[in-house]
Amino acid sequence: MNYYSTRDLNRTKPLTSAEAIKKGLADDGGLYLPESIPQIDLDFIKSLSSLSYSERAAKILSLYLTDYTYDELLDCAKGAYESGFDGYAAPVSMLIGDDLRVLELWHGPTCAFKDMALQIMPRLLSLALKKTGEKRTALILVATSGDTGKAALEGYKDIDGIKITVFYPEDGVSRMQKLQMTTQEGSNVKVCAIKGNFDDAQTGVKKIFSSESIRKELDEKGIFLSSANSINWGRLAPQIVYYISAYADLVEQGDIKLGEQVDITVPTGNFGNIFAAFLAKRMGLPVGRFICASNSNNILTDFLTTGTYDRNRKFYTTISPSMDILISSNLERLLYFTAGAQKVCEYMKSLSETGKYTVDAEVFDAIKSDFSAYYCTEENCKKTISDVFGKYSYLIDPHTAVAVYAAHRFVEENRTGRKNIVASTASPYKFAIDVLKALGQTAPENDFDVLKALSEYSKTDIPAPLAALSGKTVRFTQSIEKNPEDLAKAML
Repeated sequence: MNYYSTRDLNRTKPLTSAEAIKKGLADDGGLYLPESIPQIDLDFIKSLSSLSYSERAAKILSLYLTDYTYDELLDCAKGAYESGFDGYAAPVSMLIGDDLRVLELWHGPTCAFKDMALQIMPRLLSLALKKTGEKRTALILVATSGDTGKAALEGYKDIDGIKITVFYPEDGVSRMQKLQMTTQEGSNVKVCAIKGNFDDAQTGVKKIFSSESIRKELDEKGIFLSSANSINWGRLAPQIVYYISAYADLVEQGDIKLGEQVDITVPTGNFGNIFAAFLAKRMGLPVGRFICASNSNNILTDFLTTGTYDRNRKFYTTISPSMDILISSNLERLLYFTAGAQKVCEYMKSLSETGKYTVDAEVFDAIKSDFSAYYCTEENCKKTISDVFGKYSYLIDPHTAVAVYAAHRFVEENRTGRKNIVASTASPYKFAIDVLKALGQTAPENDFDVLKALSEYSKTDIPAPLAALSGKTVRFTQSIEKNPEDLAKAML
């Protein structure tokens, strides 16, 4: 299976999957996609029921990563999912009403869905370095709105031949997310705050990747750049797995019949998680519609309802910070499927020069055939947290609350009769202050007292990885300006 950049007009620069994972971002600024989408049928889905999550991951990923052997992928998956996760990696069982099913993606070592990809991705990259004969050190460069940073740091810490630097918005992550990153252990890790938002961090990282002078300087030092953000195919591909796995689990549980369509709701900012679900449908997973759930930074909702993407708008800092994004990088991949490379280049050029673009009518119609979109205000987010706990004694974080709100809106307006799988992307304990306040409780000042208060009130257990942060030393305190030049200096 060859991979091409979304901006490669004539498909002149094919890469293997190992090369695409090693490289991360294409030199032309585009994102890598496979030359074709492998197909699965109902028998394939049925065959997953008797397999462990690791076996399912290896079987699905082998369809995409064709230069890896099945045994290599199984070894990677077992290393990722059978030690650092609290029980089954991606359970789907919680019911919120008659129509919603909750896919819990936060049982990994950092209590966020990013673990589902970032526990296996370092293993895939290590193999990629060997497969491509790479002798240089890989420098993983990450921009994070909160969860990716910690998950990447945890996944890549102390791995030979790899260093990692993470940039996060100084005032744009939760206190627990910041503590997770700044206390990170490992001899090959670096964490740095920027005086700006996630988009500033992401833009700076992309400019570093596209800088020929920086690449040359690093090459002279025996270093090359790669990415752990969802712009990297090695990060996105593992996310396809849990949607197919969740469907197989619902069939096995007798909740749906094999072949029955489901809808999928995803809280999204960078569009990677929901795009992985889109790819699962393209492979043959029986999915009706995708519901894109946004917070007050509702740029994706506006795009999916108007066809115009416009980042020239007010930026909001919300209680769902991982979605506080105005540049949704993975949307480019969807545009490639619906419009082709030429149009992608035109749209991205317009975005770079004017901050917006409008897709052609036929492109918009193609997108609308799969996607619905809703956004959730801060007040509705808090109310949803309170309502879900009050009705079902089930605790959800603000990002999941955004998705539940959107799913309820969709069900009320459409009454499709289909089950709706809601992606739950983070433990509520990562956002304990805001969850407590949403439940009408007073939040203590100390972060760990907050965790205890939430545990006592909800009668749920504090996740072990978060409880273990108590007493850890803060290692990283650097804060820099948001311009790409300062990011490059900090990295170098």
